[in-house]
Amino acid sequence: MNNLQRRLQTYKKLGLKLTPQRLAILEFLETTREHPSAEDIYNALKERYPSISFATVYNTLEVLIEKGLVKELGLDSSKKRFDPHLHHHHHFICKKCGKIVDVERSFDVVIPEELREFEVTEFQVVFTGICSACKGK
Repeated sequence: MNNLQRRLQTYKKLGLKLTPQRLAILEFLETTREHPSAEDIYNALKERYPSISFATVYNTLEVLIEKGLVKELGLDSSKKRFDPHLHHHHHFICKKCGKIVDVERSFDVVIPEELREFEVTEFQVVFTGICSACKGK
């Protein structure tokens, strides 16, 4: 069984209806290192799939979040961004262009005293600044 067949089998086991548009969305997410919005995905696919709608993209993303295949990032206040890379990692956000970059590094974090009574299940370090492309302009 090849990689594509394994992925399709995984999607079917999760109960995903595999339409050509949904498969295109899944393929896009699997091949990007970006953190796209629903609009980014729609714009990337609409020429190749003229019948795709923004609602299809958005609804598919909601299903993928529900199934645990994509995370919604709360990093951009202007629009929802999605991260198909589920492993624990951190992010850098450019304050000029909005680019979001994965930071693949571990950080030692001390849980603040005021959170000691809570159960912290996950944390994320977010760096903000100016990316190298914007810095060079």
